[in-house]
Amino acid sequence: MTTWLEKFWSPQEIAERLKREHPDDPSMNVSHEVIYQSLFVQGRGELRRELARCLRSGRTQRRPQGRVNRQGKIPGMVMISERPAEVADRAVPGHWEGDLIVGAGGRSAVGTLVERTTRYVLLLHLAGDHSAPTVEAAMRKAIATLPNELMRSVTWDQGSEMANHRAITVATGVPIYFCDPHSPWMRGSNENTNGLLRQYMPKGTDLSKFSEDDLLAIQRSLNGRPRKTLDYMMPEEKLAELVALTP
Repeated sequence: MTTWLEKFWSPQEIAERLKREHPDDPSMNVSHEVIYQSLFVQGRGELRRELARCLRSGRTQRRPQGRVNRQGKIPGMVMISERPAEVADRAVPGHWEGDLIVGAGGRSAVGTLVERTTRYVLLLHLAGDHSAPTVEAAMRKAIATLPNELMRSVTWDQGSEMANHRAITVATGVPIYFCDPHSPWMRGSNENTNGLLRQYMPKGTDLSKFSEDDLLAIQRSLNGRPRKTLDYMMPEEKLAELVALTP
């Protein structure tokens, strides 16, 4: 496991690889949270220096993964268990994961959409607030920039900002599926990408100061960043490759 960490594999990637390489061994089917916790008990509760350098966050203590409760019962939710099987294996492009990155005091936010096959990122500029109507407008605008073949579904958590999900689906034809409560691993690509985005938008930042042009610049930077999970291709290269293959 240390070898994988030295190669800058994230715990999410390690967990996925364990499942692929040992599908019939329940003892190897562990979540990325278990891997994080196993690392943080090293050295009487603190990471050794060499392990700390291998974590993108650089933290030496594991923070609880709860967040400000944005969840409530959203009418008409279609759960992730009803999502088409083709989404899980990433073979078909156009399935996205979404969430909010929340700024200081929960007063500002940026929406994030990550395509599961290419890890291509779209950032949603949420001017003024991150209410359901604002998120709906930003989602409809983002979806309109993509061909139908590259926008087949979106998976989101149960945050109240997605209360208008049915209106989004009616307007765009894109179904939205919801994760189980408190289950960020169901949007693993999005969670990992949000961690990378914190290098541009650190926790505690007032995200309202980022203009739409600022977010486009960050989006271009991240989509032009080689990713190990893509054999060091850039997300924009992978997306272009898939577009070229689309009839």
